[in-house]
Formats: sequence, C-alpha cells, structure tokens
Amino acid sequence: MTNIPETGRSPRVQIRLVVIQVLVISLLGTLGGRLWYLQIREGDQYAKEASGNHVQKVVQPAVRGSILDARGVALADNETRLVVSASRTDLMKMKDDGKAVLTKLAGVLGMKPEDVEQKVRLCNAETPQPCWNGSPYQPIPITDEATPKQALQIRERAEDFPGITAEPQALRRYASPGKANTAQVLGYLSPVTDEEIQKAQDTSSPYLRSDMVGRSGLERQYDKQLRGKAGVTRYEVDKLGRVLGEAESDPAQPGANLVTSIDSRVQRVAEYELNEAMKEARKQHDRNTNRNYEADSGAVVVMEAKTGRVVAMASNPTYDPNAWVGGISAKDYATLTGEKSNYPLLNRATQGLSAPGSVFKVIPTAAAIQAGYSFEGPYECSSSYSIGGQVFKNFESQSFGGISLGRALEVSCDTVFYRLSHEEWKRDGGNKPKKNAHDWFYKTAHQFGLGEETGIDLPNEVTGRVPDRQWKKDYWTANKDDWCKYGKKDGSYAEKIAFENCLEGNRLRAGDSVNYSIGQGDTLVTPIQMATIYAAISNGGTLYNPTVGKAVISPDGKTVTEIEPKAHGKLPTSKKTLAQIDEALEGVATRGTAAWRFGGWPQDEIPMHAKTGTAEVHGKQTTSWFTTYTEDYAIVMTISQGGTGSGASGPAVRNIYNALYGVSEDGEIDKKKALLPTPQKTLPKVRTDGTIKSPKVSKDPAKDRATSSPDAQATTPQDGDPADPQQPGTVPSPENTNRETRRRERRRAGGPGGGAALRRTRHRSAGRTGTRRTTS
Repeated sequence: MTNIPETGRSPRVQIRLVVIQVLVISLLGTLGGRLWYLQIREGDQYAKEASGNHVQKVVQPAVRGSILDARGVALADNETRLVVSASRTDLMKMKDDGKAVLTKLAGVLGMKPEDVEQKVRLCNAETPQPCWNGSPYQPIPITDEATPKQALQIRERAEDFPGITAEPQALRRYASPGKANTAQVLGYLSPVTDEEIQKAQDTSSPYLRSDMVGRSGLERQYDKQLRGKAGVTRYEVDKLGRVLGEAESDPAQPGANLVTSIDSRVQRVAEYELNEAMKEARKQHDRNTNRNYEADSGAVVVMEAKTGRVVAMASNPTYDPNAWVGGISAKDYATLTGEKSNYPLLNRATQGLSAPGSVFKVIPTAAAIQAGYSFEGPYECSSSYSIGGQVFKNFESQSFGGISLGRALEVSCDTVFYRLSHEEWKRDGGNKPKKNAHDWFYKTAHQFGLGEETGIDLPNEVTGRVPDRQWKKDYWTANKDDWCKYGKKDGSYAEKIAFENCLEGNRLRAGDSVNYSIGQGDTLVTPIQMATIYAAISNGGTLYNPTVGKAVISPDGKTVTEIEPKAHGKLPTSKKTLAQIDEALEGVATRGTAAWRFGGWPQDEIPMHAKTGTAEVHGKQTTSWFTTYTEDYAIVMTISQGGTGSGASGPAVRNIYNALYGVSEDGEIDKKKALLPTPQKTLPKVRTDGTIKSPKVSKDPAKDRATSSPDAQATTPQDGDPADPQQPGTVPSPENTNRETRRRERRRAGGPGGGAALRRTRHRSAGRTGTRRTTS
C-alpha cells in the first residue's frame, strides 16, 4: 500500500498544468486571430503596400499654361532648354559631400566653384541667399543655359559626374513682346517647399516635389489653373532595381492658358512713358531742396473705366523676370531685394503707398455735399487760413476770392477745403468730440473704398490708410511709449512732434483735419485705389474690383471660363453731384491746373477729365500725381520725389492717351495709328488644336509712336502750376534683357552664373507722410 496517487501528480502540479494549457491555447488563439486579421481582413491593403516596395515612380512635369495679353500675344510661355541639375541625395553620399564633383562641373560650365556650391545648399535661417528652398530630394538646377557641347561632356563622362544630369526641360519664358516687360504683374516661379507639399497633400490640388509654383503676380494668383497636373508612371522593379514592367500610368495634364486684359502694346507705351518721365524729372531743379529731383520710383495704371479691367500696369524700378528662371545668381538676387536698387520686386501700383495730395480732393468735395454744404458756394479761396497760431497756406499763396467747389477743384484751392474741414471738425465737437460725431470727411473716404483693398486679382495688395478717430487711437496706443521716451518739449523738430504725440496723439486735432482735407497728413493711398475711384466717376459711380485676368482657356481650347467684372460698391454721391464733379474735372483739363498739358487735345471728340496733385512728405521731395479719365479709360500716374503733378507726370499721361486714340501733336485723330481707341471686348480666337491665335507685335510700339513731345504746345503754366514745367524720365533698374542677351553677357564674363535660391521677399512700403500743405 502506497501514499502516491495513481496519476503520479499532486493537485498543485495538476493546477499548474491546466494554467499552462490555457495560456498556450490563448496565445495560439491570439496569433491565429492576428494572422486572420493581417492576411484575410486587411490582406488586400497590406498586399498593396508591399507591392509598393517594388514600384518606382517616374514623374513627368506638366507643361505650365501660358499667360496671354488681351489679343492672344504671349506674355509668359515655355521653352525647351538644356538644364544641368544635381542630386543632393547622391552628393551627400560622397566623402566630401560632392565638392570635387561640383568643382569639376563648374569647370565644364565655365562657372565659379563657389557659385555652383551655393546652388545646392539648403535654405534655412542661417543660410543667406542664394540657396535651394525646394525639396532636398528634388534635382537642383545648376544652370538652364548649358550648350549642347557642355551637356554632351557631362553625359558622355557620367562616371566623372555622379549625381549630375543634363537633359532638355520645358522652362518658363517671359517673352516681353514688343519690349513690354510686365514684370511685377506677371510675377515669377520657384520650387515647391516641403511645407507646401505637406499643406496641400489633402487638397484637390496637391503638389509633387518636382512642381514649380507662383510666388507673386499672376503666376501666384492663378497658380492652380496654370500649373496643370504632373504625370506619374509607375514601374515594377526587382530588388536590384531592374524594370519588370509598367504597373500604372497617369498622363500629365498641361495647365490652362490665362488671357489677361493687358494689351502688350499699351503696356510697353506705359512703361516707356513712365521711364522717360522719371528720367526727365531727375534733370529738373527742385527749388525747395536746392537739388534735382530724385524721381526714385513710380507707377502708372491704365484701366477700362466701365469694367475695371487693367489694360496696362507699370511699376518702376523694374526687373527682368527671366532672372528667376533656372535659378538666380547672388548678384541678381542682391539687386532685386536690396535697398540700393529700391526694391524692384515691389509692385508700386498695388503696394506703393504715398499721400495723394490734391487728387484726393474729389472725396472732401463729395463729403461736403453729404454734410449739407452747397456745391455752388461761394467759398472763400484766400491765400492762407489760420487756426490758432498756425498758418496753412494756399499753393504759392494765390487767392481766387469766392468760388464754387467745382472751381476749387479746377484751380486746386487748398483753403476752401481747409475751411470746410475745420468747420466740420468744430461741428463734431472739436477736441471734445460728440458721442455720435458725423465725421463726414472720413466716412466718405471709406465709402470711396479707401483704407481697404480694391479686390484686384493680384496678391499682397495693401490697404492704404484713412487717419480717422479710430486709427488715431490705435496708432497712439501702439506708439505712445516710444513717443514719450523720445520726445522733448524744447528739442529738435522730430523730438517736439514726439512730445506732442505723447501727450495728445490720440486726439483728432484741427491741424489733422485740415491737412487730411487736401490729401496730406497721415493719409496713404495706392495708385490702383485712385484709378478705381476716377474710373467710377467716369462710369457713373460704380466701384469695380480691378481685374487683370480676363478668361481661363483649357489646354484643348474647348472650355472658356470668362472672368466677369465685379463691383464692390457705389460712390456716395447723387447723380447731380457726380455730374458737377465730372464737369469740374473736365474744367481742370481745359482751363485748370492740367490745361497746359492738354493744349490741342480734341476735347469735343474725346472729352478729357483730370486732376493734378503734388503731395509733400516729411524728409523727402514732393510726390507727383496725375489722375485722368475719358469715357473709355482712367489713367493714373505717380512719381515719388518727382515734382509737381502736371509738371512731372502730365506729359507722360498725355502721350499714353495719344497712343490709345491715335492723337497727333496738333490734335488730329488718326484711327489707323490708334492702339486701342475702344476697350478690347472679344477674346482671342482658339484654333481647333487648342492653340490661340495671336497677331504680330512690332519690335517697340513706344518707339513706333515716338514723335515730338506735345509739351511744346503749352509752355506757360496756368492756374497755379509751377513756372518750371517738367517732362518725362526713369529710375535705374536691372536691365530688362531677354534670356538670350543675358546668356551672352554671362558667357563674356566667363560663363553662366546663377543661384537657385528662391525665397519670398517682403518689402517696405512708403513711410509716414508729413503734415504740411500740398500743391497741384
């Protein structure tokens, strides 16, 4: 007899075995469930992902759509060029990070080794331009100006140039038809960044690493339509990378073509006349500063009065947009973004701010009527107006006695508007404003669209400034501490101003109001805003959103999407008041401050309306403004530090009208010589294959039109204009050469240069204006 159980197991051992069995069965069940999940339920998904390990993608860049003028002439299109590129990924695998290869490549291309090395370094906060701001996995272009001989050298000696490719690519070309530069309107391209790829990956228009995107102008505004869609071909490969077959292919879809309202002929004339006006202004002596005018920048806008479509828009200084194609050199980048060249990338038509001077007076005229004053008056146009101990003078202290508001516009009488604005300031409570002050002069400016964007289809438009009570309070809050720290009661002029602003900079004072009434003080506007306002006066009161894009045409030409004009408001005037202002502005051109610039103009056939302005800016020379309109067009020109309105800008504006309507020096109209006597209404014709018909363009429409200056018709200033008339001029700017010329110049200097850095650059706009009187 024994005490050992028959099974040979104690109860404790048996329990342990059961537990182990349960654990084993559980583990097998979990493993089986996981295998079922991976191989059956999610099998297709993982099989698809696994197959991706054996698929290589080949990207075929889409052909970017062209940007055309209103007649179908290409402003920006594409051309095939030999591009030498470097793979940064391959270079980084080398012991010296590819330095030897890049040095060897520089020798073949005739470039400096340091220039080539700058091409492939990545942009960051510590790396100055030029550098590469695109994806580090994307081939980085070294030059797009390689010769066939250079490309063959690289390809035939591939073992000496690992990571380097030389192949034809379609690149952007800014054609400058008839020498119409159009740089700031068109904009430029640069490589897409990783951040942009990430941001757009879940949108309807994702980016590929090979994409180029618009950075400014129309290239940016209509990037989605112009870019198209890159093609992707997927190849099955083995573990050694050998192609086994084609798995899938998505063909590239070219971008759509953008038809603009720009007329390249008028654009060239506008650019030329602005350039000549600035050049001539710098020859004229400024009696206030005892030196010649600097005329350092300017802009001109030609707009269809009845639609808001932009026919021409020029900004000076300008640049050659082809400088960005294929990478930009360090020298060119410094020129385009430096203070010395006065920031030519800035579109001064939409981003240039300055005080408007007397061209602003149509707004206080309308404001006075809203406030209950009579258009007929009479209002005293004295030589000066005093507020306390401060004297505000009329232009050259001229006096015209009792006059109407219309006559005040014609002769640009400052003191009429001083009196009206001061009276309104007192009615609103003066230094102790009423709770519900009317502020008609400021409210009307907002109703005219100032202080806001016009809505033009160009990026980065600035709003300008209406210095009303709220702005005064906000500005004082932001600057009070600095003013109080810097200001001195008995210090310099600037220190006294700071001291005064420290104490009561939040108040809308009488001096602020009277300066504001003539477009001075803290008031800031852009040329596109003034063009929109004067076009509205011409068309009966409708404020249109200015537009450059006119239609988007699909690559095959079958789908045409027109961009219709849109209005954003109406002028706050009755038909009667608008007609009175219109009549007064016609008087400016026939017997007022602009009459000496329109001598011999066929007024009966093409009624001309105008307003001159000369704005004063503290520390600078006067800014010239000239605003005009006919039934068809509104033209606005401004020249910073250029002198008087009619003196500096007047002749150039007259010449643009001569070109538009075919008006000769003696006032005769030759319709055969007219570039655009009526606005272009139709779109260019599209051929059956999707290409767009375009007419021939002369080598230089501006030179074709060149005749003796119409200034000779009127040599005696009238109604308050200076006795030393000025004429057309330009500011130094990067040479507007095409790519062929640029390539020849670089080869003479030892080969093509360049850098590949493309980073968006912000620019400063005009500073705070002074608070002195204006002239016309």
